[in-house]
Formats: sequence, structure tokens, C-alpha cells
Amino acid sequence: MNPRRLKAVAKKEFLHVLRDPRSLLLGIGMPMMLLFLFGYALTLDVDRVPLAVWDQSQTTESREFVSRFSGSRYFDLRVNSDNYRRIEEAIDRREALIALVIPADFARRLARGETSLVQTIVDGSDPNTATIALGYADATAQGFSQQVAFRQLRRSGLQPRLPTLELRPRVWFNTDMVSRNFIFPGLIAVVMMIMAAILTSLCMAREWETGTMEQLIATPVTGPELIFGKLTPYFCIGLLDLVLCIAVGQFVFDVPLRGSLWLLTLLSLLFLFGALSFGMLISIVTKNQLLASQLGIVTTILPAFLLSGFIFPIENMPLPIQTVTHIVTARYFVFILRGIYLKDVGLAMMWPEVLFLAAFGVIVITAAIFAFRKKIH
Repeated sequence: MNPRRLKAVAKKEFLHVLRDPRSLLLGIGMPMMLLFLFGYALTLDVDRVPLAVWDQSQTTESREFVSRFSGSRYFDLRVNSDNYRRIEEAIDRREALIALVIPADFARRLARGETSLVQTIVDGSDPNTATIALGYADATAQGFSQQVAFRQLRRSGLQPRLPTLELRPRVWFNTDMVSRNFIFPGLIAVVMMIMAAILTSLCMAREWETGTMEQLIATPVTGPELIFGKLTPYFCIGLLDLVLCIAVGQFVFDVPLRGSLWLLTLLSLLFLFGALSFGMLISIVTKNQLLASQLGIVTTILPAFLLSGFIFPIENMPLPIQTVTHIVTARYFVFILRGIYLKDVGLAMMWPEVLFLAAFGVIVITAAIFAFRKKIH
């Protein structure tokens, strides 16, 4: 390849991007918008579960039981009811996700040492959230039950004994159990994939539709020089997006970067090269901007969202879908990002994923070079 011709093509594409505000908006504005939108809006944490209570007992014990829930960060007492119809209305309107119905004999049965049944009504429309909320409620009720049992033992003159088995959990890598720390690294992969797929899938198709490809074909520029020259400005935009993503994660969302920044940058550029090359291949094959953008969405953006493990765990997917995920590059990059961000993992643990990204980039750029022909069909 001739460096002068390569530089000329890259300069031409840089000028086009700088003079086209839509390209800059797609390349920088949209990734940042998605980053802030998903960073603030997307969360897997189940906190402040809306709670409704019907306290039929109206005793000190029942109020203490309710305070266990309202004083917890996992529940938010929003509705005090006096009938089932009000509870049903609160759940229908999403004013409450879970409701407690405390029986009238609640305090009396506790005083006798008998089991008191508290009815728990849960909105099962979202089964995952409902399951987690039930777990929180069960843990809160168990804590209250143990407190009552210890209190009764002390009153009887007996010394309460703690259970012989005690579970002491220790959380590694994400000690605060904050879902944002888990989501944000995968979000970088999705943002970079969107940017690469949309921008490069249009660049060659735009030349064919505007009629400027004939002029480029008439020049001495070779196919590889044209392809790499056009990739250069978008590679720079991708690098800028990566820097902005890391800065936003560090200074806005307080996502810790435990691993090597240099390793993260190097592997991100490797992924970016493959993603840009794939978008370029789409643009060369389709020669139509509308078709290229639609094909880019179907083949890159949707798999990055659904099949990369970004939101939905791959282990929970059906076996045929799990098999398909092995050809989704975002899957490997999400694994790499989370390993570096959360676990400080090095190349010794991630070399299969790195090898796949490198092989994908080489195969795709080679296919793009062979697919491009300097002639008018």
C-alpha cells in the first residue's frame, strides 16, 4: 500500500465526517446519549420495593413487625390498607408490588409461642423481581421471628443460644453488589458496536449512491488503500468514544477499574477493528445505505444487546441459542471488559477470547478486501 494514497483517502474521509454533523452526531453524540441513558436508567438492583400493609392486629408487636420492613432499604411502605379491595387496587396501579396482611391474632399467637401466619401477596407480573422481593420479605420475617424467640427465652430466664451453624458471606470483585458495576463494562461493548456498525456500514454505500465511487475507481488508489483509508477516521472516533466511556464510568458513575488501563485500551482497539471491518464488509456488499443500516442493526446491534451476556445471562438461554452466541464478537468483548474492570484479569485468563477477536478482525477485513472490486458493474 502507498502511504501517500492511504493518507489522501483518510484525509478525504476525515473532511467528510467533520463537515457532516450527522456523522459526528452518530459517532460521538449517540454513544454518549446511550451511555448516560443506560447508565442511569438500566439497573438490576431491586431496592425500595413498593409495599402495602393491612394491619388487622393494630398492636405493638404488629407495628414493630411492619417497622422491620419500612425501616429497610429494600422496602418502601406506600399504602396502609384496611381491606383486600384497596390492596388489589394498589397492586393493579403499581402502587405496591408486595402486600402484607397481618391477622388480628398476631400478637396473641406470638405471646403463646405459636406460629402466626402473615399473608404475603405479590404481583407476579415480573417473576424475577417478585422472587427477589419474596426473598427480602422472608429474610425480614425470619429476623423478626428470631428476635421474638430470643426475647421470650430471656423472659423465661433462659439464656438464648445462637445456632451452631453461621454463614458468613464474603463477596468478591463487586463487594457492594451494585448492578451498575456489572452493567457498565458491557455497555461499553454495546456502544462501540453501535458506533462501528452504523458509521462504517454507510461509508462505502454512500460513495456508490452519490456517484463519487466512479471517481475513486478512476484514481490509482487500490482496494486495500481505499478500505483502510476510510476506516482510519472511524477508528479515531471509536478511540475517542472509548476514552469518553472510560472517563464517564470513572468520574460520573464511580465504576471502579481494577485492571490495567493499557490492556483495556489495547483489547478495545482490537474489538473496534473487527467491528469496523464488519461494517465495512456490509457496506461493500450491499452498496445501499438503507439496506446497509438495516443489515447492520440485525447483524451487530441486536446480537450485542441480546446474545452477548450484556443483560441476559447466556447460561439461562436455550442450548441452540447458546451455540449461536459463540459467533457474536460482543460476547467475548463483554467477558474481557468485565474481567478487566471487576477482577483485574490478565491475558493468561482471557487469551481464547483475545484470539477469537484477532481472528475475526483478520478474516473480516480480508473478506472486505476481496469483496471490493475497482470496476463499475
